[in-house]
Amino acid sequence: MSHSTTRRNVLRGTAATAALAATTAARTEAAHAVPTGGGKGPAIGILLYDGYSLLDPTGPAEVLSRLPDATVTMIAERRGAVRTDTGDVAVVAERSISEVDRLDVLLVPGGGNRGTIGAMNNEALLSWIRHVHRHSRWTTSVCTGSIILAAAGLLDGRQATTYWASAEYLRSTFDVTYLPQRYVRSGKIITAAGVSAGVDMALYLASLIAGEDTAKAIQLAVEYDPQPPFDSGDAAQASAQLKEHALRLLAESQV
Repeated sequence: MSHSTTRRNVLRGTAATAALAATTAARTEAAHAVPTGGGKGPAIGILLYDGYSLLDPTGPAEVLSRLPDATVTMIAERRGAVRTDTGDVAVVAERSISEVDRLDVLLVPGGGNRGTIGAMNNEALLSWIRHVHRHSRWTTSVCTGSIILAAAGLLDGRQATTYWASAEYLRSTFDVTYLPQRYVRSGKIITAAGVSAGVDMALYLASLIAGEDTAKAIQLAVEYDPQPPFDSGDAAQASAQLKEHALRLLAESQV
């Protein structure tokens, strides 16, 4: 084989390698790309942090992802899997906070003590929340996510709700009026009570964004017609023993 033939083969090999690398990079970028949902609907971002409670982000995501042309994106301090308070389940964050500075809707979930306190003390997260809130149409929270919003200074002088066992901490630590309601709207901020209340809040938010008829249709689409086997979900009606048992189960399940 001549030197010129060898050189051509090497160049072809280099070109093929470069093309393969470019294709791989494009596929990797596509795998991380945020779905656009047509690009005409609301951009909804849900913040994840180590130790959040699973239903807090995923319940609202199920509802809000059904809004026409909506984009729902999980966001964290870094891209990748983020584990829940039990440590058993992880949800993938498609974007890092450094990649997102504008959202129509921001949702901050709650979590166990470790997760909530960790987020409250994470100035990078709090700074990002404050920045996104300045431009958002709606800023929302579920469960102890309202405490994280309060730590970011967004609930000063406002009414809000939170997880029943965290109500006293919210009102005694921050300039917040606690309301024992399923969800509370104060301006463009909507806070939801504990965990499952995020679904109710998301349906209410859907009605504000797309109208009541669409919100009702989404509720039917996901067959949200709760009929629990027990009448024990209201902390105001629960006995001290049941509350103690509930909190013990939560504590024992968290890592």
